[in-house]
Amino acid sequence: MKIGLNRYAVYVARPSVDFGPDAPAALLAHWLRPLPAYFLLRKHGMAAQQRISLRKGASMTSLRQRFTEDMQIRSLAVNTQQSYVRQVSQFARYFNQSPELLGPEQIRAYQVYLTNERKLAAGSIIIAISALRFLYKVTLKKHWSLDDIIPAPKVPQTLPVVLSPEEVVHFLECVESRKHRTILTTCYAAGLRISESIALTPSAIDSKRMVLRIEQGKGKKDRYVMLSPKLLEILRSWWRVERPQHWLFVGERPGRHITRNAVEHACQEAHAACKIPKPITPHSLRHAFAVHLLEQGTDVRTIQLLLGHRSLATTARYLRIATTKVCSTTSPLDLLPHPVPIEPKPVTPQCF
Repeated sequence: MKIGLNRYAVYVARPSVDFGPDAPAALLAHWLRPLPAYFLLRKHGMAAQQRISLRKGASMTSLRQRFTEDMQIRSLAVNTQQSYVRQVSQFARYFNQSPELLGPEQIRAYQVYLTNERKLAAGSIIIAISALRFLYKVTLKKHWSLDDIIPAPKVPQTLPVVLSPEEVVHFLECVESRKHRTILTTCYAAGLRISESIALTPSAIDSKRMVLRIEQGKGKKDRYVMLSPKLLEILRSWWRVERPQHWLFVGERPGRHITRNAVEHACQEAHAACKIPKPITPHSLRHAFAVHLLEQGTDVRTIQLLLGHRSLATTARYLRIATTKVCSTTSPLDLLPHPVPIEPKPVTPQCF
């Protein structure tokens, strides 16, 4: 066991272990074997020894450690890293073997299992596929044609169900908690993702330029969005009552902002109370923001910048929803010279 140390990180290098081709169970145990709980840490240039307790399920092995480091080097989001590790662990447990011993046939069998037995949606299968592609291409350096060896399923092209302005007002009125109502109002007023709304800080509100600064949103990108005068007054009222320090919307845990699960739970309760038959999530307010701007005449490029989309094609799908685009063309039924009768004329029975 070799422990490496620098002023930013601790890394542990295990000697590689060759169990031989007849010991898959041992290799699996090696994949799941925990690292020691004692590490040498350095803080502010001073070396200190500190015991780190690994929580259940957080055990690390040589392959998993290298897999995690490869994701960290490429700055993958923390949630993505956790999801990829979970998917690869499930893959290894399904065959009771280390991923290093598994090849194209086992990957194909696992995809059949996910599709036919577990009946997962295409989006869930793509997460598993992405994790396996990263493992075999980056960490294990397999020179495969990934599109052939690890194919991805075709994702159905769906369109979101959009709330009308009147439905947005009614829904927000049904949110009981003032904090949750303010967060959801911000999502609609600025087109924010729920993760961006709950992570706002008072310093992100620029009332001089009337903009909101979104720091490190999806894809680790900063952007500015417009600050509605009505939203500014709502946020000021919230600040005067709560006087938050760092986070604008403080959670139950000290020093942390509110969790997205708490807001989603409040959204579900408001949905049940408002009796709107359409599906409603916090992201529905972001969809409504984009479609309502389109219907008011805002160009697609501006909406793309406000939403923070990397591709214009992602924003352009709202063109298929906006009533100003869909309903602007006259139906050929309305151009017929005579109206189509709703009920057919009664036929006189013939006597024989």
